[in-house]
Amino acid sequence: MARVVKIEQLPQLTSTRDTRHRIDLVTEETFGLTELQADRITYHPGDTAAAHYHRDAKHFFFILEGRGVMHADGDQVEVAAGDVALVEEDEVHWFANPFDEEFTFIELWVPAPSDTVWISDDKCTWAPAVRDRVC
Repeated sequence: MARVVKIEQLPQLTSTRDTRHRIDLVTEETFGLTELQADRITYHPGDTAAAHYHRDAKHFFFILEGRGVMHADGDQVEVAAGDVALVEEDEVHWFANPFDEEFTFIELWVPAPSDTVWISDDKCTWAPAVRDRVC
């Protein structure tokens, strides 16, 4: 039988570094899966993540709305709604939103990452979001 989890029931998080919002879509806790992991992240104008990589996990990005800049292993490329990007295992990457619009994507790891390695002391952490609105 199909299993549906309402968006209000999914873990919603807020970045402790900037104004990004995250909804955990597929995790071991929500669906009991370790073969993949997925979430939806929204970057507001000016938001940027810290450089990092994930051990032993391919990382796909499906751009839903807006545009942003993807940094990966020293290169940078503008991405926009409709684009799909792949970051390979152990590839250093991060996103930034230098634009005046929200930038939203779904990210999918295959398999779920066992570890995130931060390149410097600048790290991204997440805290539970206030539940007065859906991210």
